[in-house]
Amino acid sequence: MTENPRRPAAPRRAKSLPPWALLAAGVVVGGALGGAYGVVKPPVYTATAYVVAVPTAKSDPASALGFAQAYGRVATQLAVLGDAQVWAGVPVRTLQQSVQTATSPDAPMVSITATSPRADLAADMANAVSRSLTQHAKSSQATTNVELQQFARAVKPTGPSSPSPVLTGAVGASAGGLLGGLVLLVRPKKRTQDEGALPAAVPGPALAAEAHGAL
Repeated sequence: MTENPRRPAAPRRAKSLPPWALLAAGVVVGGALGGAYGVVKPPVYTATAYVVAVPTAKSDPASALGFAQAYGRVATQLAVLGDAQVWAGVPVRTLQQSVQTATSPDAPMVSITATSPRADLAADMANAVSRSLTQHAKSSQATTNVELQQFARAVKPTGPSSPSPVLTGAVGASAGGLLGGLVLLVRPKKRTQDEGALPAAVPGPALAAEAHGAL
């Protein structure tokens, strides 16, 4: 009886890392990068000053609210910042990059916010712009019938407004975990052992007849 040749054994597959390992690696790497970014990046301080539009006897609150909106847009213009640079001790370009204003649709108030790597400079810039803005508004008060007054001065911030290394590390870890999860979803699936095995050899008709005659 003729024996069938044995099929060569399939090579053993190298053990791959479990799926959660990629997710854990993304969390660790992302957290490390985020924490390093928070440590390397210099802190940023923020200070805010407020001015309020007050109607005179010839005006009304609605007019004051409208002019407050207008003054909020004018505060960062070159005419105002040109005078503010003298009191702040910084160039106009620095004020343009560091100062932002905001207004409220319900209150005739303008907030002037300045950011800087120095806490004292942030307060100085916000106060300088608010002072310059009130001076410009005073020059046209006879026409607008609205007086712009300083409501609150900016104070030196006691701590940075930029995120701490702990927070940036947490954000980085979340982003790394999300990226690792996306990689797990889009990577191709591995073939199972049954799918990768070769089909069993079937004896041909001639071999089957010889085996039957030998019996």
